[in-house]
Amino acid sequence: MWLTSLKIAIIEKNTDSLDMLMNDIPELSDAKDIEQAIYLLREATEMLHTLQDETKISMGKIKKNIAFLRSTERQKINKLDIKL
Repeated sequence: MWLTSLKIAIIEKNTDSLDMLMNDIPELSDAKDIEQAIYLLREATEMLHTLQDETKISMGKIKKNIAFLRSTERQKINKLDIKL
């Protein structure tokens, strides 16, 4: 059941489910299940690193867009400024 849930979480890229499953890893006794779990955990780790890299790239783009928007903003005029 745990392996099936892990597979589903990886396919759905559901980081919340992955976190929950990682905190509750059962003790596996069958060699085939252990091998499958190792493979799936590697896939999950790779997926999380990929999502992290994509998030960093998106955050960089957002920061650049915000900086651009701020640079094109009109200067605020002080009401007491006599040099209009």
